[in-house]
Amino acid sequence: MGMVRSLGRPCADGVLETEMAFVSRGFEDSYATHSSSLWSPEEQDGTSLQVPPRLSEPISKCGDLDVIFEYRAVTQKLTVTIVRAQGLPDKDRSGVNSWQVHIVLLPSKKQRGKTNIQRGPNPVFKDKVTFTKLEPRDVASCAVRFRLYAARKMTRERMMGEKLFCLSHLHPEGEMKVTLVLEPRSNLSSGESPLSPSVVSHSDSASSTQSLSHGGVPELLVGLSYNATTGRLSVEMIKGSHFRNLAANRAPDTYGKLFLLNCVGQEMSRCKTSIRRGQPNPVYKETFVFQVALFQLSDVTLMISIYSRRTMKRKEMIGWVALGQNSSGEEEQEHWEDMKESKGQQTCRWHTLLES
Repeated sequence: MGMVRSLGRPCADGVLETEMAFVSRGFEDSYATHSSSLWSPEEQDGTSLQVPPRLSEPISKCGDLDVIFEYRAVTQKLTVTIVRAQGLPDKDRSGVNSWQVHIVLLPSKKQRGKTNIQRGPNPVFKDKVTFTKLEPRDVASCAVRFRLYAARKMTRERMMGEKLFCLSHLHPEGEMKVTLVLEPRSNLSSGESPLSPSVVSHSDSASSTQSLSHGGVPELLVGLSYNATTGRLSVEMIKGSHFRNLAANRAPDTYGKLFLLNCVGQEMSRCKTSIRRGQPNPVYKETFVFQVALFQLSDVTLMISIYSRRTMKRKEMIGWVALGQNSSGEEEQEHWEDMKESKGQQTCRWHTLLES
C-alpha cells in the first residue's frame, strides 16, 4: 500500500489539498483523499465496507463519497461504482434529505452518468456507470468529476459539492476503492439558505491567481424560470467559474450577452450584463426577463455568450451556451425541460461554455 501514502498530500497548515486542476499538460498530480480513508483491499463487497476513522477533518467540506474504480485495459472500459456518501448536511441544516451524484469523464465530457436519488445524511447508492473506449494510453490524462446534487421535487436539483479524481492514480488492473472528500460549492455557514443558488460567498468573486493558473474549464451558473400565465421567461446570470484572459496573465474583465432567437434563428430580443472587472470567478446576479408565449416556448433558443473585454474597442469570446430548441448539449436541454416542468420555480445549473 505504498501508493496510499502518496495519494494524499498535506498542505503547509496540515490540511490536505483539495484543489484539482486540469492544465494543458493534464491533471495535476493531487486529489483530496485522506490516506487513512482508503478502504482495506481485504474487504470483499460494497455491503460491508467500513471506512477507518480519520486522523483529522478538513476545514471545509460537505461530505465524503465512497467510490470503486475498476479499469480493464482489454475491454477499454472503466466502471465507476458510487457506493455511498457520508457526513452530508442533515435535513435540519440543509433543508433537504434527498441526494443524487452526477459523474462525467473529463476532458471530453462526452460520457456521463448519474445515480438514483437516495435519502438521508448517509445515502447508499450502489450505482454503476461505465465509460467505454478508454484506451490505456489515454487513461493518465483523464479524470472523473463527481458532483453531489440536492434533489427537491419543486425546485429540482442544486449542486452542493464536487470532487475530481485523477485517473493517473488508477490501479492498472482490478478494483480500487477510494473515499473522496467533497468540496462545498457554496459556504454552508453563511446564514442564508445553503441551497439558494444565488448565495455566493464574496471570496468566490475575488481575483485569484490560483484560478488563473489552473486550467479549469469555463462554466456559467444560470437560473431559469417560466411563468405560463404571464408568459415571462426569467433568466438569471448568477456567476461564472474559471474565466481567463488568454492574452494576458491577469483576471479578465467580463460581461455576458443574451439573445432570444425564434424557430428560424432570427433575433427576437437581446440584452447584456454589466462588466465585472478583474474576476476569474465573476458574480453577476443579474436577471433578465423575456416575453415568450406558452405556445412559443418549445420553438425559441436562448443564446448566452461570455466576452472578455481587452480594450474599449476590442473583445474576445470566452465561450457560449445555448438552451431551448437548439440546445448546445444534453445538460442544456435537460435544464430547459426542467424549467418547463417546474411551474414557475427557478431551476439552476452549471453549464460548460463552448469555444467560439
